[in-house]
Amino acid sequence: MSKPNNTTRSGQYSEASIRVLKGLEPVKQRPGMYTRTEHPLHIVQEVIDNAADEALGGFATRIGVMLAADADGKTRIEVEDDGRGIPVGIHAEEGVPVVEIVFTRLHAGGKFDKGSGGAYAFSGGLHGVGVSVTNALSKSLDVTVWRDGGVHTIGFAHGDVVAPLASRPLVRTDDRGVRSTGTRVTMKPDPRYFDSETIPFADLQRLLRSKAVLLPGVTVTLTDARKAKEPVVETWHYAHGLRGYLIDALAQTSGSDPLIPFYEGGQHSTGADNFAEGEGADWVVAWTEDGPLIRESYVNLIPTPAGGTHEAGLREGLFDAVKGFIDLHGLLPKGVRLLPEDVFARVSFVLSAKVLDPQFQGQIKERLNSRDAVRLVANYARPGLELWLNQHVDQGRKLAELVIRQAQTRQRSAQKVEKKKGSGVAVLPGKLTDCESTDIARNEVFLVEGDSAGGSAKMGRDKVFQAILPLRGKVLNAWETERDRLFANNEIHDIAVAIGVDPHGRDDTIDLSTLRYGKVCILSDADVDGSHIQVLLLTLFFRHFPQLIEKGHLYVARPPLYRVDVAARGKKPAQKLYALDEGELEAIEDKLTKEGMASKSWSISRFKGLGEMSAEQLWETTMNPDTRRLSQVLLGALDLASTTARMNMLMGKGEAAARKSWLEEHGNEVEADV
Repeated sequence: MSKPNNTTRSGQYSEASIRVLKGLEPVKQRPGMYTRTEHPLHIVQEVIDNAADEALGGFATRIGVMLAADADGKTRIEVEDDGRGIPVGIHAEEGVPVVEIVFTRLHAGGKFDKGSGGAYAFSGGLHGVGVSVTNALSKSLDVTVWRDGGVHTIGFAHGDVVAPLASRPLVRTDDRGVRSTGTRVTMKPDPRYFDSETIPFADLQRLLRSKAVLLPGVTVTLTDARKAKEPVVETWHYAHGLRGYLIDALAQTSGSDPLIPFYEGGQHSTGADNFAEGEGADWVVAWTEDGPLIRESYVNLIPTPAGGTHEAGLREGLFDAVKGFIDLHGLLPKGVRLLPEDVFARVSFVLSAKVLDPQFQGQIKERLNSRDAVRLVANYARPGLELWLNQHVDQGRKLAELVIRQAQTRQRSAQKVEKKKGSGVAVLPGKLTDCESTDIARNEVFLVEGDSAGGSAKMGRDKVFQAILPLRGKVLNAWETERDRLFANNEIHDIAVAIGVDPHGRDDTIDLSTLRYGKVCILSDADVDGSHIQVLLLTLFFRHFPQLIEKGHLYVARPPLYRVDVAARGKKPAQKLYALDEGELEAIEDKLTKEGMASKSWSISRFKGLGEMSAEQLWETTMNPDTRRLSQVLLGALDLASTTARMNMLMGKGEAAARKSWLEEHGNEVEADV
């Protein structure tokens, strides 16, 4: 037998080809995995968030940001706070100054210590990258720390130490005012890593203003000293917190008065209600009849522009309160069904949640994924509004009328779409378990791998708007299949009939008004076979249903791979926690250890497939819109032509040689679960 040929276009593939990235090298090699690369604002935000965490803990009263121009014309950013100052002593295990570790190690920092007496009870998450990413992507970064009666400085260039830690006694209070503690970080982002080296000034202003809103008593300043002879200084200090901020924002954008007075509230756990002590939320809500909406949410001061489970909890709490009022007073007309979006359609809000060990989607923390946050916010938001509405019945009726009008408008819109379909509807597949609703914008169908998983999905779904289509075995590789021959495959035939759209080309004129579901979701096991089924279905849709992808109708559901069973401890009941992958499993175990549980006192189960999940588990982890992971399928880093060429190389029958060469070149980049 001949030896396999491991020679590729790039040379010999051998043991020497495997490179282990250390320290901050992974960030420099793949910056897009750790931060946004459109501009440097996010790496600046990491430093601002650290200062805000000091203020959140009650240790800082002011945060200052300055933009200045260096001699080379490049922007220098300084972020300063009067908090405790980053520790500068020698780390017991690493043998180097702690401040150096914070800026040079990806998984290090005070935010990992969540136990009693930890430095940060509530902070922006457990990703553990933070300012080390800022350092890796900066040409230079200098840190000055005031603490322990001294002034301490350390300098970095491209992530490496160039000026070791130096300390001198604190003379009086230097420029620290009455405080003798704090931190200043001065950085120059490296333009090589960003599409544009210009920091969007308006976005920076909004970010800093939001910190002032969320931190009562803290003064936030922004100084622009780049061009003008006299620096331009903006200062934010909101005496009325969230309410004052939302009033100002609505006055500037909408001009409409709220339909009822602002609903403002907040509640935090004392540790006696199955939540950690201090967890909770503050919010202010307004309903307006017209005009733009203001919607901002935060978790531990981190902006979450993509929302997440805390917003879902607010929506659930408001819906339950308003629906309860409407039901109590018999205000709902016959034939009208209320949905959460009817209550939420005209809501403006600012929501600030505190969550211990929040789990975010992605390193840039745009969306909160912590499942407990739904129950946390909903349980606290509902009672206050419920009480107020029943104490002010006339105001409650005005809100009820607005909500009912929204529901009626939505139902009329759905009926109009239904009429366009005509009467020539194909007979739906017998194995399709359809949903009750005809609202295409809300309906979704899950293409589920296997009859066993399909059974759990049928029992666990919300039958109002979720349909299930079980698939038997792996579908055909349809990359080179002619359109006229597609329906010879039963699975593809059933998919096309179920979704209501015929196969088509990219340039074909296609009537998507026949589409029966706004979301078409691929649901397969979280293993290699499941990934293969995903690829085959993605190939089918990309090749023969391309407009579903272009219009944003195709999604991939992401079920968890692990379940962690935690026994009852103290006032906390037994828990079942779910992890999408190894990284999330490690984060869960770290959290349990910090809560004082003995190592391995919990049990870990690995799901062999969706069929192992009960209906309740499948709903909670994978199908519930408030807690699931659902990834929309869109073009990625490659454009359409490049994506088509790549798909042809991967799925074409005559491309075996090209596939082999590509796999030899890139195979070491894959973390295969085999």
